[in-house]
Amino acid sequence: MDFTFTEEQQAAAEAAGAVFGGVAPDAVPSPALTAGAVADDFDRALWAKLADADLLSLLLDSAYGGAGLDAIALCLVLRESAKVLARVPLLESTAAAVTVQEYGGEETRSELLARAGRGEVVLTVAANGRTGHEPAERAVTARRDGDAWVLDGLQTAVAWAHGADVVVVPAHTDDGRTVLALVPRDHEGTVLGEQISTTGERLGELRLESARVPARQVIDAEGAWERLRELLATGTCALALGLGERVLGMTSAYTGEREQFGFPVATFQAVAVQAADRYIDLRAMEATLWQAAWRISTRAAGTGASGTGAGDPGVEGAGAGDAGAGGALPVAGDVAVAKIWASEGVRRVVQTAQHLHGGFGADTDYPLHRYHAWAKHLELSLGPAAAHEEALGDLLAAHPLG
Repeated sequence: MDFTFTEEQQAAAEAAGAVFGGVAPDAVPSPALTAGAVADDFDRALWAKLADADLLSLLLDSAYGGAGLDAIALCLVLRESAKVLARVPLLESTAAAVTVQEYGGEETRSELLARAGRGEVVLTVAANGRTGHEPAERAVTARRDGDAWVLDGLQTAVAWAHGADVVVVPAHTDDGRTVLALVPRDHEGTVLGEQISTTGERLGELRLESARVPARQVIDAEGAWERLRELLATGTCALALGLGERVLGMTSAYTGEREQFGFPVATFQAVAVQAADRYIDLRAMEATLWQAAWRISTRAAGTGASGTGAGDPGVEGAGAGDAGAGGALPVAGDVAVAKIWASEGVRRVVQTAQHLHGGFGADTDYPLHRYHAWAKHLELSLGPAAAHEEALGDLLAAHPLG
């Protein structure tokens, strides 16, 4: 496997490292000590720095002030952001913007994309449905009424909804199609309630009651929601990887300094074996992440098996149809595998870290408990491992291998 990144992708990762390098993961109150949300809004100062570094427009075309990079570059940046628990809607806003770019109308693209790349407009996605364990598009109905669409339904756990300007809402039609409605915050016919994540961040419960959305603000293109959902899931895997890497690093540093019986506990075989197991988890998370990101990138670029960005991960095949470049299964299969490893792996990493830290891991003056809370949120975001195992099983049944 060749996971060599391009110069542009490496530059994006380095720029992200510089921006996130000064971020403190404990800059807001601990969720363990706060009854409500740890903050009313996301980190606007950090958001402005990301805009100044051109990291909000990575995937946008040059016509909208972007760099024209791919999902791999985005995942590299997200990986860095998770190491410091960056409180910004980078994944949601970028994924929504690139979906508008690829599937939206010219008027909507002109209105939103350049401003989103400059950080002036913040986008998010209602991707969890009513319960978080059902297809999000089934939670809202959409019917055409003249020059508008009328939406009814409920979306829960909408990330950064109280700070975003526009929420992308998937909804199903009577004939079984899925559309994406770009709903402004405080739009007539919408009610936004407050929910609190395990991370302590504010989530939104978005209720739509005969909300009328102009047709130009609705994406009715086949494959748009699937593309957006896959990018969100893969980005979540990148966040889990970055978080897990930082947690294992914290654990290595602590066990290397903590002594028992006159020796660092890191030298004890039981400790070393557990840490090694978690390192293997991280490497599996990384390999499956880049496979999924590569499949998404090559499909978006319309390339053959040679791929773009991270290079050819050693799979055969060509073409950029539903199966994507180089795979017997559709792209969703690789995304499901990556999310299974991310959900299971990040959970094991933080649990082992807590165990090896002993009581110190539960100290609210030490940031490990924050990483544990964020890991739990990422594990369940867009469905736990079991949900993606079921989806993978359906894909295998529909696309027999060999």
